[in-house]
Amino acid sequence: MRILMVSPYPPNRDGIAAYAVQDVRALRSRGDDVEVLSPGPSAAHHHLALTSSRGPLALAKRVRGYDRIIIQFHPDFFYPVPCSPSRRAAISLQLAATFRWAKHVEVVVHEIDYRHGRAHTVDGVAARLMWQAVDTIVVHTESERSAFSTAFGVGTEHIKVAGHGSSFIKYTRHDRDSARVALGLDQSLFYFLAIGFIQPHKGFDRAARAFAGIDPARARLEIVGSLRLEEPGYVAYAQELADLAERTPGVTLHTGFVSDELFDRWIVACDTVVLPYRSIWSSGVMERAALYDRPVVATRVGGLAEQKADHDVTLVEDDEELKRVMRELTGQPHRAAAGSWPITGADVRSAVQNEVRARAARARGTATAVGVGAPGPLLQRSLDASRSLRRLPPFVLPAPEQNPVGVARLVKKSIRRLTYWQMAPVAQQLNSLQQSTMEAVESLGAVGTAMPTRDDKPVDNTTDPASRG
Repeated sequence: MRILMVSPYPPNRDGIAAYAVQDVRALRSRGDDVEVLSPGPSAAHHHLALTSSRGPLALAKRVRGYDRIIIQFHPDFFYPVPCSPSRRAAISLQLAATFRWAKHVEVVVHEIDYRHGRAHTVDGVAARLMWQAVDTIVVHTESERSAFSTAFGVGTEHIKVAGHGSSFIKYTRHDRDSARVALGLDQSLFYFLAIGFIQPHKGFDRAARAFAGIDPARARLEIVGSLRLEEPGYVAYAQELADLAERTPGVTLHTGFVSDELFDRWIVACDTVVLPYRSIWSSGVMERAALYDRPVVATRVGGLAEQKADHDVTLVEDDEELKRVMRELTGQPHRAAAGSWPITGADVRSAVQNEVRARAARARGTATAVGVGAPGPLLQRSLDASRSLRRLPPFVLPAPEQNPVGVARLVKKSIRRLTYWQMAPVAQQLNSLQQSTMEAVESLGAVGTAMPTRDDKPVDNTTDPASRG
C-alpha cells in the first residue's frame, strides 16, 4: 500500500515528529511504501507550508496519488497562531474538501480544542464538516472517543482507539547505574524526573512546589525540557519555572531539546517519573516510562486513568496529594497541611519571623538573612518591587501579523527575517535590563536588613567621629 504521512519529522525538535518516526518504521516493517510530508524543512520526502493561505489546497493536489493518507494532527500544523474565526472556518472547509478528495484519510489526533466543535458559529460548523469528512479518526482512550464524537458530531464507528505507545521502541541500552554515571547523577539518591516540553499545562512547577521541603541529601527532582513555541506566555512560564527551581533546594532545571536516546536515558536513570499535568489528552512520557518499568506519579486528568492500564502509575487528585506521595516515596514524613503550625508555646512568633527572613533570603539568593528583627519598611518595599518585576514576562519579538492576503503576509515575513538579526540583540538587552533592575532592587533589600532602621532611615550607632567617614 502506498501511504503518505503528513507530520513534522526529524530533525525537527518535536514530540509528534518522534511519534511519527516510530509509526513510519512500523508501517514499513509491514511492507507498506511510506512517504512523509512535513510542514517545515526536515528529512521528510516532501515539504509544504500547511498554514499558508494555499496550504490545504496544495495538499489536495498531492493526496490522490496515495492509497492512504495518515495525518498526525495538531491544530498548530494547519491553523496559524493567532487565527481569526473567519480564517479558521476557511481552513477547515479547505481541509474538508481535501479529505473528501483523498481515497482514504486517517487522522491521529494529538491535541484539539472541543470548543471549536461545540460552537454554533461559522467556524464551528466548518470544523464539524471537516471532521465528518475523515474516514478514520484515531484517539488513545475511550473517554477521548466519546468526547470527540459528541463535540464534532462524528459517529463512533469512525473513531478508533489505539494505544499511545503501540509503536514505541527503546532508544537506549543504558541501565540505571550506567545512565546515572553518564548524566553525572549520584547513585545513592532517589531521583524524581519531570520531562517534556515546558508549557503551563505540563505543570512542572507543581512538581517543584511539591518537592519543596524534601531533604536534598535524600532525594532530587530533575526537570528536563525545552520550549516548543517561543510565545510570550510560554517564555514567561519557562522563566518562572527557572526562578522556582533556583530557589528550591534539590530541584534542577535542564533546558534544551534532548535526543530520543537522551530522553530515554533520563527515564532509565530516575526512580519515579512525575507527570503533574494540568490538562492532557494522553501521555507519551507515561508510555516511555512503561517501556523501562519506571513507576509514574501523575495527576488524574484527561485519559490518564484509562491509559495507565497495567502500568505502575499512582494518580493524585491535587497538589497536596502530590506532595504527600512524593514524600512517602522518599521515606520522609508528610508535614501538616497549610493552616497548622508544628510549633507550640511562646516561640511561635519568633519561628514565624525566622521563616519569613529565611524565605526572603532564598528569594534574593543569599544563604541567610542579615540582621535581626522583623523586616523593616525598606525591605518590605524592596521585596514588593521585586515581585512586580518578576511578574513581567520576558520580551519576545512579535510574529508578523496574520493576513489572509498571501503577498502582504509574505512581505511581512520577509521583513521580519531581514531585520531579526538587528532586533534580537535589542530584545536581549531589554531582558538583561529587567534582570539587572530586579537584582538591584533585591540587593537594596538586603542592605536594608543589614542595619537597624528607624522611620526608614539608617541609624549610625558609632561613637568615634573618625569611623563615620
